[in-house]
Amino acid sequence: MASTRLELNALDFGRKLTLSEFDEAEFAPGFHYEIIEGKLYVSPQSTLPEYILQMWMRDKLIQYGRSCPSVIGSVAEKARVFVADCKRATVPEPDLAIYAPFEYKSIRELRWQDHSPFLIVEVLVGGSIHKDMTRNAELYLRLKPIREYWILNGSESPDEPTLIVHTRRGKSWTVAHYPYGSTYATKLLPGFSLLIDPRK
Repeated sequence: MASTRLELNALDFGRKLTLSEFDEAEFAPGFHYEIIEGKLYVSPQSTLPEYILQMWMRDKLIQYGRSCPSVIGSVAEKARVFVADCKRATVPEPDLAIYAPFEYKSIRELRWQDHSPFLIVEVLVGGSIHKDMTRNAELYLRLKPIREYWILNGSESPDEPTLIVHTRRGKSWTVAHYPYGSTYATKLLPGFSLLIDPRK
């Protein structure tokens, strides 16, 4: 019997899909694919500068998590974040998703949709400004467990990125901008201090 799996590529941007169709599809290499509001969203794969910034941020958070294991349980790259209150399947895949520790009996039984991060980090270098600044800010606001959303913004200069911090205040975000070389601290991560300089 011939395979009925969909073969999708960048030209299918905006195509309507069910979650099962997305999960079972075959994707042409060279792009990153997500399902948002029941439609295929296609974006470029990470550039090396974006990867360097992402790894720098990941390492800072992992280092903190090792010293404070009661606060951070895991720092996941390309996690699948299920936004359940959308009418159609919506599963953004952030650059970094930070989870509190959670208990489980079997690794085999773990599913992304059963856990929500409390902090999301996106790295912006050559991708879509609208995706990170607008689309994702709106999506992550729908998930109450997400207390902060950070954008490490290297779109103007990846050597001197800035940090844009969205902090939940009721039903909206408050947004603060931290320039390159400044330091950011948050009550969300007690004792954590981030010098915004990828060479440090």
